[in-house]
Amino acid sequence: MKKQLLFNGLSIAGAIVLSVAPIHAEVTQVTGVKIQPISSGIEVILETKSGTFSQVLTSSYGETFVADIINAKLRLRDSDRFSISNPTNQVKLVSVTPLDANSIRVVVTGSNGVPKGQIKQNNKNFVFSFTTTPETTASNEETTETANQPPLQTDKNELPERVITNDTEENNLPQSTPVYEIDEEEIQKQGSNSAAEILKGLPGFAINDAGYGADIHTGTYYRGHSINQSVFLLNGRPIGNNINTYHGTTDLNSIPVESIERVELSSGTSTTLYGSEAFGGVVNIVTKQAQEVPRLNATVQYGSYNQSNYRVSYGGSAGNLRFNLGYEKYEADNRYPVPEGAANRDAEGLLFNGDQNTSNYFGGIALDLDSRNTLSLDAYAISSRRGLLYFGFPLQRDRLDHDVLNVGLSWRSLLGGNKDSVLRTTLGYNRDYFNTYGPTQNIFYRTGTLDSQAVTGRIEHQWQTSPSNKLIWGLDVKNSYLTGDSFSTVPSRSALNETENRDRLHTAIFALNTWNITDTLQTDLGIRQNFDSEFGSYLNPTAGVRWHITPAIALRGSWASVQRNPGLDQLYIFDTVHNWLPNPDLNPETGSSWTAGVDINFSRNLTGQFTYFGSSLNDRLGIIAGRWANIGLVNTNGLEAAIKWQINREWSTFVNYTYTDARIETGVEKGLQLGLIPYSVGQLGVGYNSGGWQINLYASYYSGARRAFFNNAGEDPRDFSPPYLNLDLSGRIPVTRNLGLIVYLENLADVSYEKSNRIYQPGLTFRIGVQSTF
Repeated sequence: MKKQLLFNGLSIAGAIVLSVAPIHAEVTQVTGVKIQPISSGIEVILETKSGTFSQVLTSSYGETFVADIINAKLRLRDSDRFSISNPTNQVKLVSVTPLDANSIRVVVTGSNGVPKGQIKQNNKNFVFSFTTTPETTASNEETTETANQPPLQTDKNELPERVITNDTEENNLPQSTPVYEIDEEEIQKQGSNSAAEILKGLPGFAINDAGYGADIHTGTYYRGHSINQSVFLLNGRPIGNNINTYHGTTDLNSIPVESIERVELSSGTSTTLYGSEAFGGVVNIVTKQAQEVPRLNATVQYGSYNQSNYRVSYGGSAGNLRFNLGYEKYEADNRYPVPEGAANRDAEGLLFNGDQNTSNYFGGIALDLDSRNTLSLDAYAISSRRGLLYFGFPLQRDRLDHDVLNVGLSWRSLLGGNKDSVLRTTLGYNRDYFNTYGPTQNIFYRTGTLDSQAVTGRIEHQWQTSPSNKLIWGLDVKNSYLTGDSFSTVPSRSALNETENRDRLHTAIFALNTWNITDTLQTDLGIRQNFDSEFGSYLNPTAGVRWHITPAIALRGSWASVQRNPGLDQLYIFDTVHNWLPNPDLNPETGSSWTAGVDINFSRNLTGQFTYFGSSLNDRLGIIAGRWANIGLVNTNGLEAAIKWQINREWSTFVNYTYTDARIETGVEKGLQLGLIPYSVGQLGVGYNSGGWQINLYASYYSGARRAFFNNAGEDPRDFSPPYLNLDLSGRIPVTRNLGLIVYLENLADVSYEKSNRIYQPGLTFRIGVQSTF
């Protein structure tokens, strides 16, 4: 195979062709691919947001031309790749696929030799124009040209054949509420070790249980709502287990980062599509899909307090089959100094029982049955072992074992003659096994086990009924099973030792219609009819609107009716660790949530999203006198701001800020902020990226949260933990094209602070490692 790097070239001559500009760091997004047969061959049209590619490497072998486009990202609708077989008699295959996180590959295979032609550009279209006559033969000559790119000219002899397209996925999520996204590149910059750390970079989130100074009790909150009051998806299928005892909630710290391609966050009418329990929002974690080009990625990191992280993944293809496999392991003992009064401070003045050990296995395969049908399978398995701090009353030695198996099978089919009708059928299986165990007062012993399993099915039809109207409708089915074991040698609790087996069937029919009334006014109307084996039938409507008052300014608003049913554990299983009794008479949490906001494009490279959000939650679930109960009303109001600025090709910055007033309206805590939820959180990031060199500075502000429970003697549960400002620095130093040195420095000020209720961050810490791609 021959390879050549050409600068400012315009023509594709023989087998080796190229057109590039000088190397820059800006990543160009390819949002659409079109195949246009012409009289002399074929055009491959890449639609971009900027119309500029910084670097292209080309090669040829056999009858195939290959172009690797650097600093480009494929963002297509309904798929992570584009492929078409035999678009003309002289072309066997055209494919456009991801090469890695920030590169794509264009492959064109001829029937009688390597295609040859030109590269042309017009506005946001970048066109590979190939000549594929029967006389075409592979060339062994390499050519280099430098010239200005010519304007795109229309071939007068183009054949009136169909144009094969794959358009951008930008409008798949409702646009009447803010949609936030973190992609693989930003995840790598932040140095995130878990899905929880990734979400910290999104507006609206207050996450206390990730990184140093974290404990599973301290929680993940979005717009003032707990993790079970939002919907969490993996590739569009639910992974939330609605477990509330024995630390059995959805564990975002265990989802392997190496498997994540991007994370999407939405709200409002998204609840129609994915679940009426989303008081906060809908989080969709999209994993890396199988890829066509063989590639091996590996990362090794070591850091403070015996932290280590190993990641490896490999992907490739064989014919119509693509695959991706990976493994990730994370360890840390977290034995660092903490001040007097801190949770779980031992006699040496060090944090005790804060260690963590997690192993993850993940993979996916995709099979193109034909040009209109794709079958895909993805799975991951997690084994997590960690200590629990319990806010230290006194020194706690309890352990938590958590094992996960998640498998999903999906069939995507294009109906009709175009892409205006897409049918997806998905089957899923999720198992979460939690076991909490340890001594009681160093005399007795207790253990609690929850084995949660769920089988899910989903049929979704996306139908573009007209150019101005899109309907998404379908059916969700979820059958949940829970086995709970409670055992304690404490005499007063032994009578409550038991094994419970419970199940629940939940079905929902949903429909969301998006109507573009005019070019500037769009409405969303949704309805989700739920059928639950324990809580009967209930209806949750949603509505949204988006109005472009100018090309640069859009107003939006949404409203959603929501309901979250009590978990099976809250209804039936005694929590022998916390000594919480179940309550089979619990009512669902009900209410509504709403948003109003404005999106502003200040310039091409500067955007802002500003949102007011609110919710009213009735019959909130909590503990009264050691028993689960419906304890009243909580009203939440807040503000979000998200600003992004691409200053130039090398420099970028962002600012996120969230204010949350989650006010308890009834009971003895009336007028107080919900515990562990801060009023204000904010993030600021500044990054430089050029020629493989990266440096990123992140600042995080946390206003402090109410110490609602597990306080030291003499402390008032109305008190707040102190606010803090944290600075982190990350960088990448290229060693070779495929190898880089990565460095992360956390808490540059080296000032230990209280992260949450008496849980402390240690001060300055470091991680250093090597990252490679082959």
